[in-house]
Amino acid sequence: MFSRAALLTAQRPLAVAVTRSAAAAAGQSGSGSIERRQRPEHPGKVRLGFVPEEWFQFFYNKTGVTGPYTFGVGLITYLCSKEIYVMEHEYYSGLSLGIMAVIAVKKLGPVIAKWADGEIDKIESEWKEGREAELKVLSDAIEAEKKEQWRADGALLLMDAKKENIALQLEAAFRERAMNVYSEVKRRLDYQVECRHVERRLNQKHMVNWITTNVLASISPQQEKETLNKCIADLSALALRVKTA
Repeated sequence: MFSRAALLTAQRPLAVAVTRSAAAAAGQSGSGSIERRQRPEHPGKVRLGFVPEEWFQFFYNKTGVTGPYTFGVGLITYLCSKEIYVMEHEYYSGLSLGIMAVIAVKKLGPVIAKWADGEIDKIESEWKEGREAELKVLSDAIEAEKKEQWRADGALLLMDAKKENIALQLEAAFRERAMNVYSEVKRRLDYQVECRHVERRLNQKHMVNWITTNVLASISPQQEKETLNKCIADLSALALRVKTA
């Protein structure tokens, strides 16, 4: 806790303390007791729980490795010796709370960090499982959609095959009916031809019978006798001719 007098005189002693600390660090660095080293920069890294790494790098470049620590110890010693920072009961209470906080962080920190890491891993695993399950569902939906598209293409091919089958059935029915028509027409034409043949034969038979009957009716018994004698004479002459030959 700062007093009014400390607030009025704080600016000048602080400047003097910074100058003295910087001079002491420069003297130590100039004497060659401690070498300056360039440490690698670690963005976002802190020391002592709250001091950024860049501040230490700045002091390392200006005062050497022991410069920040010398400045800190000297500043604390100056504040306490000049009673700028008064160590009253609140100081010890704060110191006790700080020690308790450090102990709590050292003792309970790893356990709580492990538990928090486990919870975080659990939540991440649940999110990952949900994401993987959703991706699996989506991939299954995509595969199902592709299968349905393939089935739709197959349905189109099946429709074309059915159309061709129906066309073949119609062609077969047309040819069957055409054959039936041909058979019926041929049968009727054969019937008409057979009727004409039967009619012709009947006419020929009737005409032959009529002619024979009329011819026989026109021949008298005398003509029949003369014709018979004439035939016999012709046959005798033919026989003699054959014998002489």
